[in-house]
Amino acid sequence: MWEYSEKVQEHFFTPRNAGAVQDANALGDVGSLACGDALRLSLKVDPETEVILDAGFQTFGCGSAIASSSALTEIIKGKTLDEALKVTNQDIADYLDGLPPEKMHCSVMGREALQAAVANYRGEEWKDDHEEGALICKCFAVDSVLIEETIRNNKLTTVEDVVNFTKAGGGCSACHEGVEEILTRVMAESGQTFAPAAPAPVAVAMPTPPTKMTGVQRIRKIEAALEAIRPNLQRDHGDVELIDVDGKTVYVKMTGACAGCQMAAVTLEGIQERIIDELGEFVRVVPAELMPKSERAYG
Repeated sequence: MWEYSEKVQEHFFTPRNAGAVQDANALGDVGSLACGDALRLSLKVDPETEVILDAGFQTFGCGSAIASSSALTEIIKGKTLDEALKVTNQDIADYLDGLPPEKMHCSVMGREALQAAVANYRGEEWKDDHEEGALICKCFAVDSVLIEETIRNNKLTTVEDVVNFTKAGGGCSACHEGVEEILTRVMAESGQTFAPAAPAPVAVAMPTPPTKMTGVQRIRKIEAALEAIRPNLQRDHGDVELIDVDGKTVYVKMTGACAGCQMAAVTLEGIQERIIDELGEFVRVVPAELMPKSERAYG
């Protein structure tokens, strides 16, 4: 388990400004539910002074994502848009008395949501530039542009740093070579030399299965993982149901008290980690509501 500061825990269990702002005139969306993290930031901006009068967030993600979003809204309220744009992901982490290195990507997502919201208010077409860069990490859909920008802004020097700040390489690790090439190029700009170390640890340890499993065997292991988790959910009057398995994507339906719960995203993350441990391979656990409509057959 990661060590969380008291302030992170406080903003997770009692988030500030959760939900959409009424009469918002600025909206910023970043991330992807399919990739595990998504954030919508809504702002109410004074049109005469460009002061942020109110800010709210809707986050799908882990506890650190919720805490980072909560902190961001507290930091920017009362600032002008230009002042808010100077807020860095490190400012968000510092406000929370630090984030575990493995969760720094949550603060990066908050900064991008703010940039998107300000652009939306000003009638500009905000681009995260990710579409312009080559896709480096297929597991989390992270491209070279985001990796380069994050390395520069945070003075990163190792593959492990990049994993922690962007999630790139935190799945199957096949993209580590590409990350090293970007580190070498960006660090050379400031006269530094990238020194490859031992293989960087990935976000989730995944033992290699001795033999390739059949589809039925994979489903049985996924069901076994869910059965192990189910008693904890049922104690809180909730439950989870396996709906479908499509390659590396596992669709589940949360039922009972778990359906619509503000903690559902955290629950899904725990389910995902348990299934990964059981399978020995990286998978994404996604709410069944996000299945392509043509494939939905559940009630």
